[in-house]
Amino acid sequence: MPPEPVTAIAKAYPDRVEVRGRDLTRDLMGRVGFTEYFHLLLTGTEPTEEQRFFLDLLLVSIAEHGLMPTNVAARMTLAADPDSVQGAVAAGILGAGSAVLGTSEACARLLEEARTSGRDVAELARSLRDAGRRVPGFGHPVHTPVDPRAERILQLADEHGVSGVHVELARRLRDAVAEVWGRPLTMNVSMPIAAVLLDLGFAPAVAKAIPILGRTASLLAHLAEEREHPVGRALAAAAEDAVEYRSPGSA
Repeated sequence: MPPEPVTAIAKAYPDRVEVRGRDLTRDLMGRVGFTEYFHLLLTGTEPTEEQRFFLDLLLVSIAEHGLMPTNVAARMTLAADPDSVQGAVAAGILGAGSAVLGTSEACARLLEEARTSGRDVAELARSLRDAGRRVPGFGHPVHTPVDPRAERILQLADEHGVSGVHVELARRLRDAVAEVWGRPLTMNVSMPIAAVLLDLGFAPAVAKAIPILGRTASLLAHLAEEREHPVGRALAAAAEDAVEYRSPGSA
């Protein structure tokens, strides 16, 4: 039998809106900030002060990173359809994948595997390398030898006393990756996002919610600027200039 169709998130009534058992207008509006509200919606509980602080920190860390593929896709979509802000935002969020922006969930699952299986992190890194796969959370096309965002997250986690087994595993994995690959690889921001979230008690799936929510705010900023100072068509023209066309059968 299918499960009973129920939701525990919210219900709108004629005279009120109830969210996670709280009256929206009486209990929440004017009392909680958006990060606290996000935590409540996601988990059903209000965050501790440390959870709120680090959710804020992680959202800020990942929201903006210049003209990355997500932002370029959104701007070019708006250039094609200036009335579809929602479509342009969707185009950008669809780019939160396994190579750009969306790797924090993969990092969380790798850390959880290392913790629960008891496998040595060097063995895990070696098995990924031998399978021709990258270790999620390592390598960056711009930031080298370190990702300043990652270092700041780890620093604050230590200062606030929330660094636990997953942060320790992330640091051990950084050393193991350098050993297995024979050279240091940048630990990018996705790995500390995952490690800190897990040490704060969040489920691995939450790790991908952070970049999606944070980048949505950034996309809206890029699209507001695109309407005032459009660059979407210039980005498309740059793509045409950057890619050489070769006729089939040409030498």
